[in-house]
Amino acid sequence: MLIDGSADRQDGGPEPAGGTVSRPTAVRIDMSSPDEEPTENPTTERNEAEREGKWMGRNWLGIAAVSIFGLLLLALGLLQASGLVDVFAPIAETQTQQWAAFAVLVLLWIGLAGWSWSGIKNSSWEG
Repeated sequence: MLIDGSADRQDGGPEPAGGTVSRPTAVRIDMSSPDEEPTENPTTERNEAEREGKWMGRNWLGIAAVSIFGLLLLALGLLQASGLVDVFAPIAETQTQQWAAFAVLVLLWIGLAGWSWSGIKNSSWEG
């Protein structure tokens, strides 16, 4: 594809009313060639498209839930480290016990993330 700043003039001369240009300004943009064959077959039926949409929605909802829970744990850990909050004070009296309770939540989060990921890997879309 060639983008030419000389208003598509064939002789490469200056534009008549836009000022003088000693040389035409041209920029060559190389487009990457498309794949030879598609990676997946396109969806041709409405029912198939609905099933695929539900499958994608369910998997991405799981990823979103794990991500949000992880961000909440991060914020809670930062607040706990700064001493602004003592969320685990009712169940743990010392700082070590509070951090142990936080570590249990982090381990639960890692388990949830692994379970979600294995569910996505094992539920491949078959169409």
